Amino acid sequence: MIQQPLIFAIIIFGIWLGISQLTFPETILTWLAKVYHILITINVTWLIARLLDAIIREYIVPLTEKTESTLDDQVIPIVRKGLRSTIWILGIIIALNNAGYDVTALIAGLGIGGLALAMAAKDSVSNIFGGIMIFTDKPFKVGDRIKINGFDGSIEEIGIRTSRMRTLENRLVTIPNAVFIGNMIENISAEPTRKVVLNIGLVYETKAEQMEKAISLLKEIGLQNPNVEDNILLSFNNFGDFSLGILFIYYIKKGEDILVTQTEINLAILKQFNANGLEMAFPTQTLYHKKES
Repeated sequence: MIQQPLIFAIIIFGIWLGISQLTFPETILTWLAKVYHILITINVTWLIARLLDAIIREYIVPLTEKTESTLDDQVIPIVRKGLRSTIWILGIIIALNNAGYDVTALIAGLGIGGLALAMAAKDSVSNIFGGIMIFTDKPFKVGDRIKINGFDGSIEEIGIRTSRMRTLENRLVTIPNAVFIGNMIENISAEPTRKVVLNIGLVYETKAEQMEKAISLLKEIGLQNPNVEDNILLSFNNFGDFSLGILFIYYIKKGEDILVTQTEINLAILKQFNANGLEMAFPTQTLYHKKES
């Protein structure tokens, strides 16, 4: 981590030693001295930033990983970025001051353009407030699966301006935090259980005994899956246009993989229905032709 700053420092020092052995006009020598001081200060800033980042990564991050709270996992990345930015800002100010520039006048000049900068950065300010809202209201945390603005996926990182989501299609989406302020957030991971509703249709040729068998099989499939709660609901609920309807409602336990459980249940239904000669219906139309006498 610190090899590059050290190598850069040696190169700068070597170049300065070489320059000091040469003869230059006073103005050029003064200018070169300013450049040298700026480069040395920036190099020291680079070294300090790298050291602090390494300390956080090697010592603080492992400690947070051992805790049960997820808040520290969200705060640490922001603290790292904040420290890095602060160190670089201070380093640049010190570098300019060491080079003989009037830093006070520079800061005052920046203050004159502060209003224009604030207008240009209003979206960034909204995103920062959105990040603060996430940390205070805690509508979700890292690792939660949420739905927002048509996106469905798991939160991988919460930053001060943006958050990153890994969608079900394995795409990484960066969402400005301001989006979370003005939109509905559905936190799927926070649900005590996940309700799944299946409407299964059997052909009209199905006999009463077969319907009873189908309901019994569905009950058994739900109870045998360890990820499903016991409060399964089943009903022969309607005579549809082209099928006899069965309503099958089950609840996936909190913390279990929703997609995997749904796949297991659906595969079990398909296998059991095929094995027992239960035929599922699809939209059909029967025409009766009356023979004229």
